[in-house]
Amino acid sequence: MKVIWSAVLYVALALGANTAHAADVADLAALREGDMKKLAFHDAPKPVSGTSFTDAEGGTHSLADFSGKYVVLNFWATWCAPCRKEMPTLDALQADLGSDGFEVVVIATGRNSIDGIRKFFDETGVENLEIYLDPRQALAREMAVLGLPITVVLNPEGQEIARLQGDADWNSESAQAIFRAMMAGG
Repeated sequence: MKVIWSAVLYVALALGANTAHAADVADLAALREGDMKKLAFHDAPKPVSGTSFTDAEGGTHSLADFSGKYVVLNFWATWCAPCRKEMPTLDALQADLGSDGFEVVVIATGRNSIDGIRKFFDETGVENLEIYLDPRQALAREMAVLGLPITVVLNPEGQEIARLQGDADWNSESAQAIFRAMMAGG
C-alpha cells in the first residue's frame, strides 16, 4: 500500500510541476516583443548534453558547471555576421543581469582561434563574457545546433526551457523583462 501511495504522490507532484511550468511558460511568452517573439518556450524542460567544452586557457567545462542559475547559452562563430550584430547585446545582458542566479555563456563552435575570438570581442566591445570553445562542434551537434547563431535558455536545474534561432537583441526591454520574471519566479 505504501508503494501505491508513493506512486500516486510522485505522479501528483510531477503533474503539478508540469502544470506550474506550463503556467510559467504562458506568463513568460506574454512578455515577448520584437526579436524576442522568436524565443520559443518548450512545453516541458528538456535535458541537455553533458559533452565538455573548453575555455581560453584550455580548462574543461560542461553545462553542469552552471547549474543553479538561469543560463542564456549562445552558440556562435567569429565568421558569423549575425553573431557580430548580437554579441554586444549578449554582453550588455550579462553586464546588467549577471549574478549568482543568471549568466550569459557564449560558446564559439567550430574553427575559431583564441586570437580571432579576442579580436572579435575587441572589435564588438565585448567586456563581460568569458571565452568558451567547442572546436569539434561536439556540444553543438548534441544540442541540435543547426546554423548560427542559436541561443538556448537553461533553467537552474540545467534543462533547456527555450530556444531562439538567429540573432536577437538580448538586451531589449522585452528580453530584460523575460529574464527578470524568470529569476523572480525561480
